Amino acid sequence: MNYTASPQRYQEMEYRRCGKSGLKLPALSLGLWHNFGGIDNFENARAILKLAFDSGVTHIDLANNYGPPAGSAEETFGQVLKKDLKPYRDELVITTKAGFYMWEGPYGEWGSKKYLVSSLDQSLKRMGLDYVDIFYHHRPDPETPLEETMAALDLIVRQGKALYAGISNYSAADTEKAAKILKELGTPCIIHQAKYSMFDRWVEGGLLDVLEANGAGCVAFSPLAQGLLSNKYIKGIPADSRAASGRGNGAIEESRITEANVNKVIKLNELAVKRGQNLAQMALSWVLKDPRITSVILGVSKPQQLTDSLECLKNTSFSDSELQEINSILA
Repeated sequence: MNYTASPQRYQEMEYRRCGKSGLKLPALSLGLWHNFGGIDNFENARAILKLAFDSGVTHIDLANNYGPPAGSAEETFGQVLKKDLKPYRDELVITTKAGFYMWEGPYGEWGSKKYLVSSLDQSLKRMGLDYVDIFYHHRPDPETPLEETMAALDLIVRQGKALYAGISNYSAADTEKAAKILKELGTPCIIHQAKYSMFDRWVEGGLLDVLEANGAGCVAFSPLAQGLLSNKYIKGIPADSRAASGRGNGAIEESRITEANVNKVIKLNELAVKRGQNLAQMALSWVLKDPRITSVILGVSKPQQLTDSLECLKNTSFSDSELQEINSILA
């Protein structure tokens, strides 16, 4: 049976401008870091992607190394695009990245022009696309000159293989340098993708200020600290949880489920209940409270988790006393 998108898909979602660019992203985006690889159930992945689009989640975030195995998340998305979402390509913002290890030899990772151009060509082939909407350099390269890496992003945009350029996991200082180079080249950096959650607040130490000054947006990943900021681990580590899976590829490890962290989670959950939310919803709302955050990337393994996460949009404001209580719990 052919898929037809919900006619109500844009009614509930909030869209935020990406810095000073013309692009808007949904407040909540779908990330394919985990649960969409070759080792995962295709029909489950397909159901999540269709539900996301039906809910106004127009931004689908990938990277060349997502899986496992590396590359397979892009292949999964490519299959769903071909089967279901192709008629809606112009309503979608599809992003991918390159920077981590992908193939043997000196050109299979980091930030050389050789690697970035080759990697994107491979990504486009896996997804069956002519272009992506945003192409990111995934991590800083300590050896390749920043000028070369940014020139590669500029080249890729000028070639029409990406509409916009972005960076990820850069420090505030390196972001400032990268943004300056790209501006001089004529291809502005419109976005930075950074890890940000109640348990990881490094972006507040200058990065958000740099992005605002340069007219760039910020997309937050791991807003639930890989599931730690949910009810999942309050009573131990479930056998079907990400922490127990040992899947690697950056997934949360059992060592993160410490007594100290669980105690904080219990107190945060109590506050969430008072707000009429569950902990995951409050954690998402907390990241979205800052107007400099363009979008928050969701990582889900089941359609119901996506539905539950979308409820956070009903309450994204916090009182001063609530923010003080959160800071006290996290101290």
